[in-house]
Amino acid sequence: MRRLLQCLARNKGFITFMLCLIMFRSACADWSVVPTGSMQPTIQIGDRIFIDKAAYDIRLPLTHISLIHLADPQRGDIVVLDSHAAKERLVKRVIGIPGDQVALRDNVLYINGVAATYSPVSVNGIHDDRRDPAHYDVEQLGSLQHLVRLSRYYPSEMRNFGPVTVPAGHYLLMGDNRDNSEDSRYLGFFPRNEIVGRSRYVALSLDPNNDYLPRRQRFAAPLDGPLTASRHATE
Repeated sequence: MRRLLQCLARNKGFITFMLCLIMFRSACADWSVVPTGSMQPTIQIGDRIFIDKAAYDIRLPLTHISLIHLADPQRGDIVVLDSHAAKERLVKRVIGIPGDQVALRDNVLYINGVAATYSPVSVNGIHDDRRDPAHYDVEQLGSLQHLVRLSRYYPSEMRNFGPVTVPAGHYLLMGDNRDNSEDSRYLGFFPRNEIVGRSRYVALSLDPNNDYLPRRQRFAAPLDGPLTASRHATE
């Protein structure tokens, strides 16, 4: 016991630093590895995304208990959540907020009866396209717009969905890879308290199909950057 206490005393600076780092990552900011393609092309497999854990709440470290409520997720936000239904951490986009009526008709999104518009774009460098060719569109509804990936040969059985009304205290989330995403269409609405933060930037990216070499162009890249007629996914 004496040796243990002496060891703790000699390393108290390091121990204090590690405790502060753990508290900071739990309550303020962290990063998350993205192992699947459910948010392609916005988030690529191998991306490490920055999580702003103080975007919506200041939470008690190491818990989901909100100490200070700052804001609520908005349509179009990319959120990170610890999902009880999926039994894992998910990264999805907010499609419906409480009170919204949401539907899909052959992958065309409707919110409160208004249909989104779609403009085709060219996206290169998505490895899933080699085995599952896809086309890409800018999905726009009002002032919100982002890219979606739609499979050419393997459309999701949930390309027709709803209409459903999002209940109070819950959110309807989908992946941008609409035909390859386990989201609210399968798992139901996600409770507000499961959402742990918002992501707007890539921290760094490692390419699993190229010996995990860095994708240098994606370092600190915005997830929802300006959308143009042609967009190239960098390696």
